[in-house]
Amino acid sequence: MRRRSAHWSRRPRKRSKLPEHLGARHREVRRLAKLLRDARTREHEQAFVVEGPRVVAAALDRDATIEAVYYGVHADRAFVALDARMERAGIRRVVLKEGVLERVGTTVTPQPVLAVARMPTPDEGALAADGLVIVALGIADPGNLGTILRTAEAANVAAIVLGEGSVDAYNPKVGRASAGAIFGVQVLEAPAVQALDALGGQGRQRLAADPRSGPPYYEVDFCRPTAVVLGSEAHGLPPEIESHLDGHVMIPMAPPAESLNVAMAAAVLSFEACRQRAAGTAKP
Repeated sequence: MRRRSAHWSRRPRKRSKLPEHLGARHREVRRLAKLLRDARTREHEQAFVVEGPRVVAAALDRDATIEAVYYGVHADRAFVALDARMERAGIRRVVLKEGVLERVGTTVTPQPVLAVARMPTPDEGALAADGLVIVALGIADPGNLGTILRTAEAANVAAIVLGEGSVDAYNPKVGRASAGAIFGVQVLEAPAVQALDALGGQGRQRLAADPRSGPPYYEVDFCRPTAVVLGSEAHGLPPEIESHLDGHVMIPMAPPAESLNVAMAAAVLSFEACRQRAAGTAKP
């Protein structure tokens, strides 16, 4: 089925002239396609693509460094407020030719606004900051990781450590699911054992989320510096990390449920930690 080009037309406004429409073979457009599809290109350039007007606006709200924004046909006129923000910030604004979004986009219905942003600089000091640290292992689904990021920002999580087997944090699907939180949460990549040893050396209790063992989450003292380890639903946590943990934490569930989606588990634990720390109620 042929995909239709989207058009957004409203009353034109006075604005600075944008560069001529770029075609699919233009070097900038080819770069967009590579950044959207290739994690190695993203890593090499330390840049990635943010998709959609709301996520691009959220990136601006979080002081992201944006290199350029690319509009579909007439999208610069449709999203006047966003375009004005880009112009005031001195960000390069480019319009793409009709049909280009469909060729470079990663969704059936492509977003009308794309932006190339610099990857945030990881801050290892975040591991010692106040708040919960999440260690995520084997989180292969981009939607789950994006939701974990969004939850972590809302619950004031100090940092997320991505270990082995996790999806690239700058995958476009992660960015869309995070709703801009990729710019609001410290994300670090490290081998699980190395990260857990470092967190333990800082005095954090290291607890693995487990559906069958450990105290219920509401009996855990999250006022203590804590790191929670989450694994994939399919494979759980690798056995080699057990000796690098201080214990487990359980989310009780009514039968016959046996487990929660990993992003939902992250939400339960993150907001319980946030609640306890806000109330200042340490467990005896």
